[in-house]
Amino acid sequence: MIPDLLRFWGASPSSSTALVWVGTIFMLAYFFGSIPSGIIVTRAFGLGNLKSIGSGNIGATNVLRTGSKKAALITLILDFGKGIIAVFLTEKYLGITAAHFAALGVFCGHLFSVFLFFNGGKGVATFLGILLVLNLYIGATVCIFWLIVAWWTKYSSLASLISSVLSILILVILEDLSFMWLLLIMVLLIWLRHRKNILRLLEGKEPRINF
Repeated sequence: MIPDLLRFWGASPSSSTALVWVGTIFMLAYFFGSIPSGIIVTRAFGLGNLKSIGSGNIGATNVLRTGSKKAALITLILDFGKGIIAVFLTEKYLGITAAHFAALGVFCGHLFSVFLFFNGGKGVATFLGILLVLNLYIGATVCIFWLIVAWWTKYSSLASLISSVLSILILVILEDLSFMWLLLIMVLLIWLRHRKNILRLLEGKEPRINF
């Protein structure tokens, strides 16, 4: 809890001090999440400017459109790892409440990267990494479900939309509402970032992925 976090730092658990530490945790995670893995990887592989390729998104799915499966896999691992590292380390040293704010920070950083003028990816890989740390059962189930839907339909966006909603349903079934507020925010942002994909899916114009 926040008071425990404050006592760890030797501070009094006043509301103003709590806000400062929550803000600090959020911002540190935000800057970490802002690192544009996809752009760094594509440049390292000499694949050109990712923002001018395919959808222009910085995620692994768009990196795959460069034709390099290796670059796409590395991007996926790095974006996935953002969520795992930020939440795991924060929970280990500062507690679960701090980890929730770190999760929101690293997720928002990926979506609205300060290094890309507050543009960014769609957050699905980072979202899955976060889930695995907060609840291994939910994270693993959602990951497997994403793979099944993506393989079956060949639509990465559809798999992301459905699996994100599934995470909420599982949390309700398990009656674990400890981080429901966080999950609702992340799922809402995922859907908002996929609004163009939703329109293309409805119009039958969404590009398929090639495994």
